[in-house]
Amino acid sequence: MTGAEPAMLGYVVVSGQGDAGPILREVAARLDAAGVAVAGAIQSQGSADAQGRCHMELRVLPGDAPVRISQDLGALSQGCRLDPDGLERAVAMVGRALEAGPQIVIVNKFGKQEGEGRGFRSLIGTALMAGVPVLLAVAEGDLERFLAFAETLADPLPTDPAALVAWCRTRIGQD
Repeated sequence: MTGAEPAMLGYVVVSGQGDAGPILREVAARLDAAGVAVAGAIQSQGSADAQGRCHMELRVLPGDAPVRISQDLGALSQGCRLDPDGLERAVAMVGRALEAGPQIVIVNKFGKQEGEGRGFRSLIGTALMAGVPVLLAVAEGDLERFLAFAETLADPLPTDPAALVAWCRTRIGQD
């Protein structure tokens, strides 16, 4: 990639769990309203369990298909509740959507799973290799692993939905 070519991978850094969801949902809604074909997965607010903990769900784009990616580990559990099988189901669904030729892919986050080579990592690479821009969020704690993955190929972006929509539109030639 030369300095004149725009990066096809954009990211926002978020500090708390779930902070990216509202931002990325707004971006996806604005792009969809503008007729942009969007594929991806964005965290949605899931229902709460008996202990008051929210279930983690991803909304698979296009559409509203929710996929639960958390599992019940019991009332006293303190461990990670991520359900790797649920995450892989969401990845497979987004992979099928990628085959339909979207203009942009939005991924809820590059997290621990992606840092370890699982989750959405290969799908991100597949989209980029196909020339499809990818927008995603990265938690502060996962930033080092993300930058090792992305090297110099990613643009850091503000968390402002209007700026993110502008970045997306520029990458797909609608600026």
